[in-house]
Amino acid sequence: MKKILSSLALLGLVAAGMGAASTGASAQEEAHNEAAPTHFPIHEPKEMDWSFAGPFGTYDKAQLQRGLKVYKEVCSACHSMNLVAFRTLEGLGYSDAQIKTLAAEYTIRDGPNDAGDMFDRPGKPSDHFPAPFPNVEAAAAANGGAAPPDMSLLAKARGVERGFPRFVFDIFTQYAQGGPDYIHSLLTGYDQQPPAGMVIPEGTHYNPYFLSGVSLKMPKPLSDGQVTYDDGAPQTVDQYSRDVSAFLMWAAEPHLEDRKKTGFRVLVFLLLFGALVYLTKRKVWAGVAH
Repeated sequence: MKKILSSLALLGLVAAGMGAASTGASAQEEAHNEAAPTHFPIHEPKEMDWSFAGPFGTYDKAQLQRGLKVYKEVCSACHSMNLVAFRTLEGLGYSDAQIKTLAAEYTIRDGPNDAGDMFDRPGKPSDHFPAPFPNVEAAAAANGGAAPPDMSLLAKARGVERGFPRFVFDIFTQYAQGGPDYIHSLLTGYDQQPPAGMVIPEGTHYNPYFLSGVSLKMPKPLSDGQVTYDDGAPQTVDQYSRDVSAFLMWAAEPHLEDRKKTGFRVLVFLLLFGALVYLTKRKVWAGVAH
């Protein structure tokens, strides 16, 4: 009996030792994965509450105007917006006179003139936002070898894939805010500290929401109080990020409201048409035996 009890005790000690070793190995593996992640972004973007979300969402023009201000005073120093013309800013609620004044604040390189020379002139509503650099090579050279992306379609080009079953629900909720969610999370994610043991390449900045790695060349672009708002909105990094993300969504899809209105009308038409077809079928075949 004593031998049996001794054997059982020995087995228990061995099992406990193996369990402790397994737990220690799991902890080490988890710590290693945090320090050397293989899937990006490390953290999924936060889902924000946007006015343009859902089938009946609309743009908040006051927010778009604040976002334009953030782009002009901060983002435009590095990022171009080559596909956005000044005249389209009427979608933000600006009048023709305001658009002309805003466009004239920019200097546009034009030409050649009659003498074959290029010249500078004030911007016109028909012009597009001028790029801060003459070409991609110059942009890369001024930014540590990484050219800042054009922001015209950034809100549609960026976003994190949502796995099953969320993408199924997205079909019914009309979720299309992946780009703005990603941009907001990226802009507000600079203050987080990297896990212990993680190696951050020199000249880059850790951001757990970056889509392509643990860090990126762009330093933290926003700080509290950096941009002055005239409408009393909070002058914080979170608010700046919300506003510029919404503006970039508008820049990428300025006709979003019209698209949603057209889609709703089409659905109503199809429902009414289907009902009429059904009633017609019932009337035509009512007297036929089957």
